[in-house]
Amino acid sequence: MWLSKKIIFLQTLLCFFLVGISCKRLTEHKFVVKEAHYRRLCSKKPILTVNGHFPGPTIRVHHGQTIYVNVHNKGKSNITLHWHGVKQPRNPWSDGPEYITQCPIKPGGKFRQKLIFSCEEGTLWWHAHSDWARATVHGPIFIYPKKGESYPFPKPHAEVPIVLGEWWKSQVKDVYEEFLRTGGTPNTSDAITINGQPGDLFPCSKSETFKLNVHHGKTYFLRIVNAAMNIIFFFSVSKHNLTVVGADGGYTKPLIRDYIVISPGQTVDVLLHANQKPNHYYMAARAYSSVFGLPFNNATTTARIHYKRNHAPTNSPPLPYFPDYNDTNAVLDYYVSLKGLTETYPHEVPKHITTHILTTLSINTLPCRKDQTCAGPNGTRLTSTMNNISFNAPSIDILEAYYYHINGVFDRGFPRFPPLKFDYTAEYLPLDLEIPKKGTKVAVIKYGSTMEMVFQGTNLVTGIDHPIHVHGFSIFAVGYGLGNFDKEKDPISYNLYDPPLINTILVPKNGWAAIRFHALNPGMLHGKIPLFS
Repeated sequence: MWLSKKIIFLQTLLCFFLVGISCKRLTEHKFVVKEAHYRRLCSKKPILTVNGHFPGPTIRVHHGQTIYVNVHNKGKSNITLHWHGVKQPRNPWSDGPEYITQCPIKPGGKFRQKLIFSCEEGTLWWHAHSDWARATVHGPIFIYPKKGESYPFPKPHAEVPIVLGEWWKSQVKDVYEEFLRTGGTPNTSDAITINGQPGDLFPCSKSETFKLNVHHGKTYFLRIVNAAMNIIFFFSVSKHNLTVVGADGGYTKPLIRDYIVISPGQTVDVLLHANQKPNHYYMAARAYSSVFGLPFNNATTTARIHYKRNHAPTNSPPLPYFPDYNDTNAVLDYYVSLKGLTETYPHEVPKHITTHILTTLSINTLPCRKDQTCAGPNGTRLTSTMNNISFNAPSIDILEAYYYHINGVFDRGFPRFPPLKFDYTAEYLPLDLEIPKKGTKVAVIKYGSTMEMVFQGTNLVTGIDHPIHVHGFSIFAVGYGLGNFDKEKDPISYNLYDPPLINTILVPKNGWAAIRFHALNPGMLHGKIPLFS
């Protein structure tokens, strides 16, 4: 009897011991992708959401934490979810790009994604990475300092997600399919939104406009995400300065501006000091567009800031200051002014470069099939290229093909320099330069390489601004310029002391941007404005 009791005790002890080892509490999130009906601009329609919310749920984590997201696709189409700016060291299988790191989740399917927050702090976001589903399937990620540590700025009174987006009256899927069918540019959105709402200036929207109640003398942490499909935004708050303290999941030196610029995919952390006369004020966003003749949504989306105090508010708050809609210098000045917080978070900016890549970013044309009518210039189809290669999406994800040595899925021969050197930003360029090659090209880089990439915009068809997003690692934005990059002169102006560490960089129209990084993790890079197929 005593022996049996002892055995039972030892078994119980062993069970508790094993539980102590294996049951460290996991953070789990459940994301159900499904349709929900939303009313905007006086009409109602079904949209794709996560858990029925638009924008989607906010994920809150601490620096160094690992979480799991269980995705159940109850939608009608394939989908993947991408964790924008989360580096996922040696865990690319959960990164999200369709047919790049993984195959999509089929309707009715489930997928458990592991997210490793290794060194990010600040604001990132998640979104669908299949076709245009991210127009409504997206949400913020708040990454706090490690437990017991604090921000590199005084603790704010409150934090507020500000998600900028777009809204179409028609179904986004229909807009996307017509865009693919015609080969032209997609129909512009009918509204731009702040936290899913168009704001006071749009019909049937005033009562639902997002409102932020503030106390005089307090500071508010605005975590701003540009979740729009095609719009680079100016963002401002009337009669208030904004203090930028972070971008793309990292801290920056405090930068005080009366406006910020945020391109698709970027996040910006801003401190708003409620130090004005108690009243009602607008926060607002408006498009920046540098391309003459290219349609864009030139409306202004608004939200209201209400000071909590007995006062007689003005009936119509003034709109904030914005630069001109096509002010490239204002955009470039903002980005050049961003600096990394190197005193507190030392940066290891690569100084000795082992691998150089120069890639052109162009709008090109492809011949229209005989059985189609195409809406591009002279009846062609518009496309976009890097080093004159238009991406050809595979039917098997590239990472799986690499891992299992499946031939014929991709080619390792992505060129490290343009196939033809020409005056990239000349006003008039020969039409034969517009015809690209198609391919699925991969650049294979030696682990530990120190990389410099220069993105050179061209004026083929038309010059545009190119937001470029990098997966798997962050990049140092060391230089920007207009015109053609000069490899002898331009590197002299690089900021190698305190460049911002970001994951999405805006390459100016008919200009260039230079990045440096350490090649320590697999990843991909791509344009973030899907204006051209």
